[in-house]
Amino acid sequence: MSGTSMDAIDAALVDFAPATPRLVAALNHPLPESLHAELTALCQPGDGEIERLGRADVTLGEVFAEAVARLLDHANVSAGEIRAIGSHGQTVRHRPEARFTLQIADPNVIAERTGITTVADFRRRDLAAGGEGAPLVPAFHAAMLRQAGRKKAVVNIGGIANVTVLDTEVTGFDTGPGNGLMDAWARRHLGRPLDDGGAFAASGRVDRQLLTQLLSHEFFRRPPPKSTGRETFHADWLTQQLRESGGSLSPQDVQATLCELTAASIAEAIRAYASGCEEVLVCGGGVHNTNLMARLRDLLRPTPVLATDERGVPADWMEAMAFAWLARETLAHRPGNLPAVTGAKRAVILGGIYYGR
Repeated sequence: MSGTSMDAIDAALVDFAPATPRLVAALNHPLPESLHAELTALCQPGDGEIERLGRADVTLGEVFAEAVARLLDHANVSAGEIRAIGSHGQTVRHRPEARFTLQIADPNVIAERTGITTVADFRRRDLAAGGEGAPLVPAFHAAMLRQAGRKKAVVNIGGIANVTVLDTEVTGFDTGPGNGLMDAWARRHLGRPLDDGGAFAASGRVDRQLLTQLLSHEFFRRPPPKSTGRETFHADWLTQQLRESGGSLSPQDVQATLCELTAASIAEAIRAYASGCEEVLVCGGGVHNTNLMARLRDLLRPTPVLATDERGVPADWMEAMAFAWLARETLAHRPGNLPAVTGAKRAVILGGIYYGR
């Protein structure tokens, strides 16, 4: 998959023969900078969208196929040994209020180039059943981390953050920005795709006035089920917020405030919908942001905040593993969504199947 951050393609090879799914191999496959720019532009309305979308769909499908080839070569596994590819693709528009979502990376191209059956387009069936189409990973969180009698929260911090509550019932929802705004600000002011370790944010000070302004967005007040994306929280939105704030903050103070926005919105979501949980388990790229993790621990004290690695699931590969698992559920004719999470009227089998050779 390629997530909201659009920093790379995560590819994971997963063995489902054991009782507990086993990660065999994994790697990050880079997105060409020109394709990253095109995908970022496609996330907002613009001229010539259909032409640009069509080209990007095919190009990204080719890059996804390259990621599969690299992964299999790395693992010394042949394509004939693989049952299926679960391809999330890249979200370029997520509008659940308008009843649509769109992920690209043409699965026809992936299946043709690799010769492997490909399962893709996981989100739209949930939308057709009245859901948000997101988040979908909570079902995998439950399969891997749920324990009877223990209430836990699992937080995935990608470009957008979401929380899964593992209790007698599994619930979950997007909480707001994860790494996305911080990454965009780091690109602008550091010339790098991310704030490595959160050092840039740690060098600044949180501006409480700006933080309050950012948290006043109606998304944070909306009750679950809910989901969001780059359509709502993007670089131009941040620029507008800074203009309206009328301040002249240093770049590092803005980054510190964006980090606090992510931490505060996650912590508030957990207090509101996962109070009394025994531990908070974090996965996704945000787990490597030392400053962000420190803020989460401070805001959620005394609840322990741990990486999912400490509970046996690699934090970096949780989502890629999840879409392998969702592909397996589709091929087994089992539903992959959780209506309590997405708001769908019923559990449905997700995705389309594109057969290999």
